[in-house]
Formats: sequence, C-alpha cells, structure tokens
Amino acid sequence: MRVVFLEDVTGVAKGGDIREVKNGFARNYLFPKSLAVPATHNALQGVKKLKGEADDTRLKTLSDMKALAKELDGVKITVDMRAGTGGRLYGSVTNTMIAEQLSTVTGREIDRHSVAISDAFRELGLFDVKLRLHPEVEAQISVLVYATGTDPEEILAALAESEAEEGDEDSPSPEGDSEVAVAPEGAVAENEEKDS
Repeated sequence: MRVVFLEDVTGVAKGGDIREVKNGFARNYLFPKSLAVPATHNALQGVKKLKGEADDTRLKTLSDMKALAKELDGVKITVDMRAGTGGRLYGSVTNTMIAEQLSTVTGREIDRHSVAISDAFRELGLFDVKLRLHPEVEAQISVLVYATGTDPEEILAALAESEAEEGDEDSPSPEGDSEVAVAPEGAVAENEEKDS
C-alpha cells in the first residue's frame, strides 16, 4: 500500500515521503497514530507542504534535544535500592527507573529508550550512563546506586578510597623498578630432583 508520511517515523521514512508499506503496518500502526495517510490524489497534492513542515519540526526537535543534552551532560542522579551484604541489590536498576529519575530532575519527559544501558545494574556503585536523546545528540550522566537507609556520600567516599588504593598498587615502587629473576619451570624441577 502506498502512503504519504505526515511525520517522521524512525527507521521507516521522513515526513512528506511517499513509500510502499505493508497493509497491516499501515492500518494497524501508521493510520491510527496519524503518522501517514493513503497516497490519494488529494494527499499527493500536499506533499511539498508536508515536507516543509516535517523539516521545520525536525530542526526544532534537534535544537530542543541539543539544549536538553547541555542541561543533562554531567548530571549525577541517585537511586536508592534495598541491598544485601556484599552490595548485591534485591532487584535491579533499569533504564525505566533512570528515565523517571531524570524526568523528576529536569521536569521534562525522558523516554526510557534514550537511556542506553546494556544490562540493568544489580550492584551498589557509581555508573556512567550514555543518553541517546536524538540520532545526532548524546549526553553522559552518572548514576549512583546506594542502599536504602545509608548515606549516598558514604558510597562515593568508599569508591574514591578504593580507586586511590588501586592507584597506589599501579604506581611503581619507590625503590625503582627492580627486576626479579624467575627460573624456567624445567630448571626448578631439575633442582628439586638433585636435592632428593
């Protein structure tokens, strides 16, 4: 079925495009949501106007998402969860929960699909999360997951302390780089045989 798209449909067409689509897709999705209309003579007459309106909408959406990305970039949100000993959560932190928390912080609706996490968080800690607000716009936020009834600052302090310890282990020893001679495996076995 040939249709004229009234709005952009991600991955399918842009507003004003004339495309051939499956009947079920058109009748069950595009028409009820007013995303497209059948490609009749009257609809084809307004294609140029539709393309102009769709371009304006696309530019407005892009500038709006760029402004939102500037606002969100570097934001740290906190999520409190019940946790057991060892930092394992009773449940998990999902992209839906993160989107709801961001919506609360910004006062704007954030779609859960824009929160790009490969898998839900199941442990306490600080996580970097990428937001894909638009195909051309991304932002980076931090999510601190802490145990209910504890202070989130305690988690941050513990994380900073563990990072400092790891940094000390990675740094070279004050005496300098001393080489340790390691005997090949065969040599150790020969020496043991000689002793017996």
